[in-house]
Amino acid sequence: MDYPLLNVFLTMLWFFLWIMWLMLLFRVVGDIFRDDALSGWGKAGWTLTVCALPFLGVFTYLIARGHGMGERELRRAQDRERAFRAYVQQAAAPTAPAAPGRKAPGTKADELGRLAALHDRGAITDAEYEQAKSKVLTS
Repeated sequence: MDYPLLNVFLTMLWFFLWIMWLMLLFRVVGDIFRDDALSGWGKAGWTLTVCALPFLGVFTYLIARGHGMGERELRRAQDRERAFRAYVQQAAAPTAPAAPGRKAPGTKADELGRLAALHDRGAITDAEYEQAKSKVLTS
């Protein structure tokens, strides 16, 4: 047995600490560049500090600006969630407002369903169905 159990444990510990350090370093560098409140000179200074003196730079950044890292990440996540919800609502919205005296057309999927039902009943031909379908999909 050339590699005792304690050495295996210590190697795994060092590997884990190294991966954890890289994750922390990338998180700090990402926070530096994503922070809108930090000026260009501030970003350059923090980046230079973190690159030149990695341990001291990262720990100084965490002490000086670490309290806002979570708040900034939460704000970005909330903005992404709002944008996603707005996109879903826009995509699921009716295609056009109803004309006076007419029923609202609904979503594109509803219109395609009605067209398919008309086509299945034989009310419209294949050519009319394809033309109407392409019109719905391009509008």
